Amino acid sequence: MNSLHPGDRIHLVSRKGRRYSIVLQKGGVFQFSGERLSHDDLIGQPEGVSVRTSRGTHFIALRPTLAEYVLKMPRGAQVIYPKDLGLILMWADIYPGAKVLEAGIGSGALTMALLRSVGEKGSVISYDVREDFAKRAEENINQLMGPVSNLVVRLKNIYEGIEDGPVDRLVLDLPEPWLVVPHAVSALRPGGVFLCLLPTVPQVQQVVAALRAEKSFGFIETFETLLRTWNIDGRSVRPDHRMVAHSAFLTVARRIMPHETT
Repeated sequence: MNSLHPGDRIHLVSRKGRRYSIVLQKGGVFQFSGERLSHDDLIGQPEGVSVRTSRGTHFIALRPTLAEYVLKMPRGAQVIYPKDLGLILMWADIYPGAKVLEAGIGSGALTMALLRSVGEKGSVISYDVREDFAKRAEENINQLMGPVSNLVVRLKNIYEGIEDGPVDRLVLDLPEPWLVVPHAVSALRPGGVFLCLLPTVPQVQQVVAALRAEKSFGFIETFETLLRTWNIDGRSVRPDHRMVAHSAFLTVARRIMPHETT
C-alpha cells in the first residue's frame, strides 16, 4: 500500500476540483475557512483516501503529479506550462542516459521533467545567473523528487560559453538564445538536438537566423501548441470557455556536420 508519510507534499482536492498544497507533518493542522484537518489523520493512510474536516468538508488526499506540482509549487520565475513540458521531452528527444544541458533553471519545472526522462544513468546540467532562482529551483526539486545525484547546477552565464560539452541535448529557456548558438556548435555533439522556448516572433526570427548562419544546424522547425479542454456532462458536450493558448514558440534544430565546399 502506497501510504502517506511525514514530509510528503500532497494536494487536498475539494469536490469542486480546487487543490490545496500541504507538506505533512506530525501534529500539523490544515486550516480551511475556520475548519481544521489534522495531518495525523492523513499520515499512514493510503494515497487517494477520502477525508473530512472538523465541519464535514470533503477532500481527497493525493500526491501531485508533476503537471499539478509545477503549477502549485513556490516560484522564483515563471514556470513552463505542462503542455510545453511534454512537447519539449518529445521534440528534444530526451532519452534515458542522455547528458542534457539546460539554461536557465527558472523554478525547476523543466529540470524535473528532464531528470525523470534521463533516468539515473543520465545527467542534467543547469546554468542560471540568478542564485535566488537556482536555490528556489533546487528546493522545489528536492521537495518532489528528494535528493538527486545526477543534477549539476552552475551559477554561470551561458552567453559567455559552455564548459560542459559535449552534450547530447541543449534546452534553452532564455531571452536571447541566438547568443548561445556559436557555443552550441562545439558543445553539442553531432546529431544532438538544440531546442529553445521563446514568447515572440521577433525572437524566433533571430534564433532561426543564427542557426542557419552557423551552417552546423539543420532540420530547423518552429511551432506552438494550444490546449483546449472540454466539458463532458451527459449529453452536454462543449469546449470549456477558457483555454491555455499561446505560451511559447518552440524552435528545434539538429546538429549536423557542415557541408564541404570546393
